[in-house]
Amino acid sequence: MRLAFISDLHGNIHALTAVKRFLSENVVNGVVVVGDLVGYGASPGPVIDFVRREGWQTGLGSSDLRVALELGGNPARGGVADQILEWTRKVLSAEQRDFLRRLPPGGRLMTPVGRVRFFHGSPHAPEQRLDLMAPERELEDLAETLGSRVIVVGGSHVPFVRVVGETTFVDPGSVGLSLNSEPGADVALVDCVGRRPRVTLHKVPYDYASSAFDILAWNLPPVVADVIRTGRMG
Repeated sequence: MRLAFISDLHGNIHALTAVKRFLSENVVNGVVVVGDLVGYGASPGPVIDFVRREGWQTGLGSSDLRVALELGGNPARGGVADQILEWTRKVLSAEQRDFLRRLPPGGRLMTPVGRVRFFHGSPHAPEQRLDLMAPERELEDLAETLGSRVIVVGGSHVPFVRVVGETTFVDPGSVGLSLNSEPGADVALVDCVGRRPRVTLHKVPYDYASSAFDILAWNLPPVVADVIRTGRMG
């Protein structure tokens, strides 16, 4: 059984389309989106529609939450994220916003190696961040509480895998705004076979020049175009 986990799509339809091609060449039994369909990118509506058509199991991300419930996003604050979230609310349809509102905070799957849990930030709050570099005891306690062999989280935009005891912790990175100093879309494949799951992290190339152009064409903050082109902030 092989599962694909993707996260932090952030309105980047060019990256998401490339990921779909990659998954068609690497057969998987299921695709899970670990939140943040919107934010930063110039195509939030098409990304939402894409995920809906595919029927992928999807959890609520922090940017999704802020757009769907109109939390924060005050352009007067001058923050890049706030400016783009405010713009995103204006370009999404009522149906698309309703799709975000109906997303669950996470989910679970049963696999041959045991239970898999996924959520964007923490088990019940997308805006909280789970520190995958926390002391082993903390992560062991969380794994015991959740009763999971694999725990997948998002939000950092940097692919990461850590094995603590009998549990594998995974951050797939970001499809739409990767921050590990290499442009491209991040995908985590988890093979749920044998005694322990096997995780492989992939960087999928895509037309990031077109994604950056879309940012500028919509008069969104140009710093986001720079991040897309370079894979790093600043």
